[in-house]
Amino acid sequence: MNELLSPLEVLKRNGRWLNEFSRDVYSQTGEDGVIAKALEMLPSCDRWCVEFGAWDGKHLSNTYNLVENESYNVVLVEGDKAKYESLRNEYPYRERATFVGQFVGWEENDNLDTILEKTSTPLNFDLLSIDVDGNDYHIWKAVQKYRPKLVLIEFNPTSSNRFDYVQPPDPNCNQSNSPAALVRLGKSKEYELICVIGPNLLFVDRQYYEAFHIPDNSLDILRDEDEVTHLFLGFDGSLIVDGPALLRWHGLPLRVNQPFPKALRHYPPNYDRWSGLFFRIWKKFHRFD
Repeated sequence: MNELLSPLEVLKRNGRWLNEFSRDVYSQTGEDGVIAKALEMLPSCDRWCVEFGAWDGKHLSNTYNLVENESYNVVLVEGDKAKYESLRNEYPYRERATFVGQFVGWEENDNLDTILEKTSTPLNFDLLSIDVDGNDYHIWKAVQKYRPKLVLIEFNPTSSNRFDYVQPPDPNCNQSNSPAALVRLGKSKEYELICVIGPNLLFVDRQYYEAFHIPDNSLDILRDEDEVTHLFLGFDGSLIVDGPALLRWHGLPLRVNQPFPKALRHYPPNYDRWSGLFFRIWKKFHRFD
């Protein structure tokens, strides 16, 4: 018997077909399998990829599988001096790797264009993997000369699909960016979203988008909000938490301070004389600006 699906469920199933290929060889949340299938859908590949924050080039890498099993050339950028030296000396496929020892930024002297100009990377290389735990948006925005066919970029998974947030461009800031902000940036650069894999968005150059046969690539179709924490207000003034009440990167519970003392948490039309007086006095001594 055929499963009966709603129109929304059909859109989600048809839009998320790439997720069926999720598998990890060296990646963390299925990226290796999805990337391999996405590359297969492209009309041609030059077998070049770029990854930064490379560490050892292998642990939780989104490019190592391509280098090891598909004979890819790779540019690995690592800003930490000790990690860079280890990467350069111990990476197994040094004959097909270019190592760069610096942090990727968004200014003229440190953006990805400036870094790649010193390498043999093709302008239209196959895959760019961006995962720097914060300034991913600003780094991708600064890429103008090079145009990778696929861009895999990290977002903050605790953000809702409708929230458009970009963290300040600050090397010392690690807030990350909402998926909606990255989709907006992608569209401004003529890239289309084709898959959401764990905390990553996978984009394709718009000229190749039709090959993926995705009927609706909106965030609401391609991404569920299982990890999102929502706050909403009850009519009585209570602040209510829906979703994971956890500071996930610190392993601590999310503690929400209620805006009103418990005695005032009632629907205002139901205040009696004394509650109303208490509220007016309390409000007078608390500022909300």
